[in-house]
Amino acid sequence: MVEQAMINPKIVTWARERAGLSVDALARKLNVSDTEKILKWELGGARPTFRQAQNIANVTSIPFGYLFLPKPPQEKLPIPDLRTIGNRHADDASIDMKDVIKQVMMKQEWYKEHLIKLDALPLAFVGKFTVKDSVIEVAQDIRNILGVPLPQKGSWEDYFRALIKGAEGARVLVMRSGIVGNNTRRKLEVSEFRGFAICDELAPVVFINSSDAPTARLFTFIHELAHLWIGSSGVSDIEHSHAEEEKFCNAVAGEFLVPEEAFHRIWSQNTSILANLTEISSQLHVSKLVAAKRALDCGAIDKEAYWKYYNTELNAFRNKKGGKGDFNRNAGAKNSILFSSAVVAEALSGRMLLRDAGNLLGIKPSNIKTYARKLAL
Repeated sequence: MVEQAMINPKIVTWARERAGLSVDALARKLNVSDTEKILKWELGGARPTFRQAQNIANVTSIPFGYLFLPKPPQEKLPIPDLRTIGNRHADDASIDMKDVIKQVMMKQEWYKEHLIKLDALPLAFVGKFTVKDSVIEVAQDIRNILGVPLPQKGSWEDYFRALIKGAEGARVLVMRSGIVGNNTRRKLEVSEFRGFAICDELAPVVFINSSDAPTARLFTFIHELAHLWIGSSGVSDIEHSHAEEEKFCNAVAGEFLVPEEAFHRIWSQNTSILANLTEISSQLHVSKLVAAKRALDCGAIDKEAYWKYYNTELNAFRNKKGGKGDFNRNAGAKNSILFSSAVVAEALSGRMLLRDAGNLLGIKPSNIKTYARKLAL
């Protein structure tokens, strides 16, 4: 007789609901034809086998040992949740968002320990300002630290790449992904969050949700950098928040990308909205969506017009069919070039096992040397 796993039935229900699965959906993922069996497991009328219990843990993305706990564990976001809907904080963060934050924090903790060994000094710009300071002053300080002047030519994509390079040059880890780890089935929902910041004087991090429209990510990037400048960690929604910190960081991002003086100089009441957005995009080298966000903040367009344009951009991105892309390039964006370079250098020097480096970077140990060549190490 196959041995049954003496799991806690309540944990099965908790794990299923935590993963956002119905009873039918869990049955399909477990290849269980009779959904009544799932209900019996949840009510304690029957027990799964050890293999079935392991499958439950895998499908619901929980540690196997959780199934034997006396009660569901308390899970809180490890960084502040700055998202609000109306005047109410957004609750019940998804398992995908929680897991990607944990993964990023694991990398950040390794990099911080690495810097401590190197006797690295704290970064003076982290927490240099507060929300009571001048938006213009904070925006200018970010530009000074990144060392990227207002562009005179080039696309917004070129500008974005230059800003990321400047941030990493200032020792800010910039990580970008639209999925959890390498699991393409676990997509991050842009409706849940746009990005987050981990504020640390040694190893600050900004994360950008790549599920968002590419044209919107630049604004998110500067918004998250602003969090570091005011010494604030947190998950951002950007569009719906009424939190003071979020509004301040929005204002900094807007001023950095489309200075108010330049906006009013370029915007014409005698020209169509699209023509105005195109002109701002051309002169300031930002996307038309960033220009639209600034137009909304400056009262030149209403929310309906902005959201119509945003959703058009997002749908165009989602409908765009493309290949998987270059794995090493994707790994560089996901891990940050700065973090990747540090881990790979440790692995190639022999101070770190290739296996451990692969686990940190989410790539096969056998591919570390190929990845190093892509990083020009």
